[in-house]
Order: sequence, then C-alpha cells, then structure tokens
Amino acid sequence: MKIALFSDIHANLPALEAFFEDVEKYQPDQIFCLGDLVGYNIWPNEVIREIRRRGIPTIAGNYDYGIGRASDDCGCAYKTEAEKANGAVSISFTNQIVQPDERQYLRELPKHIRVELEMQEGEPISLLLVHGSPRKINEYLFEDREEASLLRILEGANADVLCFGHTHKPYHRVLNADTDAEPRFRHAINIGSVGKPKDGDPRGGHVVLELDERSSLKRADSIRVTFARFDYDVEKAARAVEESPLPNAYAVALREGR
Repeated sequence: MKIALFSDIHANLPALEAFFEDVEKYQPDQIFCLGDLVGYNIWPNEVIREIRRRGIPTIAGNYDYGIGRASDDCGCAYKTEAEKANGAVSISFTNQIVQPDERQYLRELPKHIRVELEMQEGEPISLLLVHGSPRKINEYLFEDREEASLLRILEGANADVLCFGHTHKPYHRVLNADTDAEPRFRHAINIGSVGKPKDGDPRGGHVVLELDERSSLKRADSIRVTFARFDYDVEKAARAVEESPLPNAYAVALREGR
C-alpha cells in the first residue's frame, strides 16, 4: 500500500499544481492533506477548490483554523516584531479575499484523521495524521526534540505512525519503544511543505508512505518513507507576492526555501 501525504500549501497554487503532477508517478492508493491550505500567497480560494474538487481527505492546519473563523490570529509562532507585522498583513489579506464557501469549508475541517491498517502478519498499525501534534494544532515537533518526549506524545495519542507538518522541515525518526517482551518501534514523520519549504530547498515536498502485508512494528525498516521533492514555478509564486499587498519578505523566502 502506498499512501501519499502533503501539507502546508499556503495558497501557493503553482506548487500545488506541480505536486499533483509529481505524485501521479508514485501511483498512491490513498492521498491525504495535513492542512494549512491558506496564508502567505494570493490563491487561497483556488487551492481550496482544487483540493475539494479532488475529494481529498483533509485536516485543518492552524492557519485554516484561524481563517475559517475569520480570526486575526493564525496561531503562528513569530519570533521577531518584523515577522509579527508581516504576519498581521498576511492574515488580514487572506481574510479579505477568502470567499464564504471556502471559509465554511475550512471551518468544518477535522483536527485529525486516524487510519487503522490491518496487517496480515502481526498486530494492526495505527496511523495518525495531525497538523502540528496530537496535543495542539500549532505545536511544533522539530527533529531535534528529545526522543523520550516525542515517544510520550505518540504513546499518549495511541499512534504507531504519526504524520504531521507545520514546521515545513521534513524528517523521519524511528523511535525505540521496546517492551520487556519484544522489540517495538514507532515512527514520527514530518512531511514537509508543498508551498512554503523552510529547509533551504525551494522545491516543494511531500511524502509517500509504503507498507505491505509484512510491515510490522517489530521491524524498524518495514515501514518505508520516501521524501519526494519536485520543481515548480517558484518565480510565478514569488512575483504574485510582490504584486500583492503581501510583504516582499515572503517572496524572498520562496526563492530561498526558508
């Protein structure tokens, strides 16, 4: 089974269109979106409509949650006064241009999706899809988080495989959850960002998760993760920012992948 996962489009329609072209070559059996469809660019309505048209199961990101409620707070952790000022422009602009039907769609998105996978060998595998973390929609789970802390989060959510976005920085960590009786592993997978990567690579990113009848929590390598990157028209997306009321800093970030 192949499961494609994507997140954090942030109103970047050229990146979303390129993602749909790229993901076809993996021929996934299922596809899920982990939220943050809107914010930071000019195409929130178009992005929402395309995901709705395709009937893709989608959860709410923190930005979706705010815009869905016409809030002036996106739940973003801006670090400087300049970032806060730019963020205020972005959420105000997005609130102005999002249409009523699209806002209603964002407001009704679930906060998580759980997929229970029945394996022919061994116990079922519980796949939990969230935006930030199981505890909070805008909690950041960075790669350098202490293993014991990350493991507690997965165990508390009863998640064997936890997939999330929000940081825009992809990674896969295999966590040793051995018991006295037998080996056991859990997986924490950050799927990166389609439309606003922050890992120094301006290309869009998504994940393809592969399992088969032999996949087991007892073997660390039996759940395979592919981090796919794809080119898109970054300049088109950056110029759209520069020709809008949005801060030019967002165009620079797109070009530099930060």
